[in-house]
Amino acid sequence: MTRRRFIFDTPDRFAAGTVGEPGNRTFFLQARDGARITSVALEKVQVAVLAQRLTELLDELERRGIEGADADQPLDSTLPVLDEPINEAFRVGTLSMGWDTQDELVLVEARELLAVEEDEEAPEVEEEFDDEDEDGPDFLRVRLTALAARAFVVQALRLISAGRPPCPLCGQPLDPQGHLCPRRNGTAPLLN
Repeated sequence: MTRRRFIFDTPDRFAAGTVGEPGNRTFFLQARDGARITSVALEKVQVAVLAQRLTELLDELERRGIEGADADQPLDSTLPVLDEPINEAFRVGTLSMGWDTQDELVLVEARELLAVEEDEEAPEVEEEFDDEDEDGPDFLRVRLTALAARAFVVQALRLISAGRPPCPLCGQPLDPQGHLCPRRNGTAPLLN
């Protein structure tokens, strides 16, 4: 199948969002430019790592005096609502990010998770794909200003923390119907 490329150069909006209730949420990255919307599904931990790595990159850019990278700017921290319809283009396998020094833009790229066939004799090799290769994985590439990347981080961190509260004893998420805490030897469920 021919690979699909979703490329957004300084889109109107780039956000992480969810569908579902805490404990049963599906996480998405969504880019919107005018009427064009692309949504890709990913794991909560991928959103957390992306936010962490972007923070590190933006902090370094701030130290170097790049305009818009400083953390002291007032940013909208409300949880983003995903634009509908939410049609999953693909599930993310690999996330990468970087800094375009020429255009002074942050680059975020999400590549499709490829199904791996079970072959015991084949060594595990990470394939590299040329962007022009028609047989590679689908990808979403977004280029953002430093300020837009900082706004993404603030909203992503709020989104991650809006999940289920942790158990005070073991730190695992509490479910609404209760939690069998390993620190209590499973004797009594803790209720949220």
